[in-house]
Amino acid sequence: MKAVRNWLHQPFFIRLLHWEYWSFNTVYGPILPIYLLIGARARSFFFFSAANPGIRNGGFLMESKKEIYDLMPACAYPQTAFFTAGSLPDQVIRSVREKGLTYPLIAKPDVGARGRGVRKIGNDAELSLYCRECPLDFLVQEFISHPLEAGIFYCRLPGEEKGRITGIVTKEFMTVTGDGQSTLRELVLREDRYILQLPDLEKLYGDRLNDILPAGGKKELVPFGNHARGSKFMDDSHLADDALLNVVDQLCQQIPGFRYGRLDIRFVSWELLKQGKQYSVIELNGSGSEPTHIYDPRHSIFFAWKEIIRHWWLLSRVARDEHRKGIPYLTVKEGLQLFRDDAAFNKKINTIRV
Repeated sequence: MKAVRNWLHQPFFIRLLHWEYWSFNTVYGPILPIYLLIGARARSFFFFSAANPGIRNGGFLMESKKEIYDLMPACAYPQTAFFTAGSLPDQVIRSVREKGLTYPLIAKPDVGARGRGVRKIGNDAELSLYCRECPLDFLVQEFISHPLEAGIFYCRLPGEEKGRITGIVTKEFMTVTGDGQSTLRELVLREDRYILQLPDLEKLYGDRLNDILPAGGKKELVPFGNHARGSKFMDDSHLADDALLNVVDQLCQQIPGFRYGRLDIRFVSWELLKQGKQYSVIELNGSGSEPTHIYDPRHSIFFAWKEIIRHWWLLSRVARDEHRKGIPYLTVKEGLQLFRDDAAFNKKINTIRV
């Protein structure tokens, strides 16, 4: 029995027995025919590009985070500085200081890829290293220390003056608690979710994984809520109410050309968020957004398929409405080029140390 338990804690079996870790093609492949039917109804398989006219490609792939932030009220997102690939470290450090940004900071590529390349920066040396290692345009922004993070999915359908919340995911960050005897590595190996992150943690922490955490001491290993970086996602869609919708809708109505997507928000408490206080939108994602509440471990793959299809249908309704107003879909040539650009981009971003 012990041998069986050991096998089940190997990365291969962890992934096999928990659908939330399956590959994109494995999850989406079985329902691709439904997407094709929805695309046929829209008369374009690239209908997603029209859903958010204010965002490049509708926010499906290769959209710029900086361009999205520029659409939002400045008070709604972290103070942010943009830098082109190859920017000299001394110039970046000087510019960050001139903007009044202080450590800790968050550095991340301007085009995102499921948390890849996002790093918490604690000093000039770490920022200088990031500048040298990142081969892409990137952002440096203030670190929002609010304790809670949620992804709130929003869409505004044709004929609706007010949008709707279609899902809420809350995020439990990758954190270990010490016992005064075990190393960080040993604590990580006790949690299946964290075992899968060990290769990246080894790159990030190196020999510090041999440190012993005091009894009761907590260590947040990854300071942001990304499923691909070890966070646990929980479906809290039941928290959607009129107060929350009023806050989210009021913000989204101020973002030109945004009707469908997910807002990833850091905040102090649900009570204050529902009053529109003490929150910051870490990222706004467009038509390529997943309804990430599906990744709650309590949900089956069948629930996930149902929610993905439901959101594809909502996306198509928004996109077709915008298309009727004159917003073009990507042509086949443009759509295929978009996927080629994304493939090339992923090769680059995968060269960045986590």
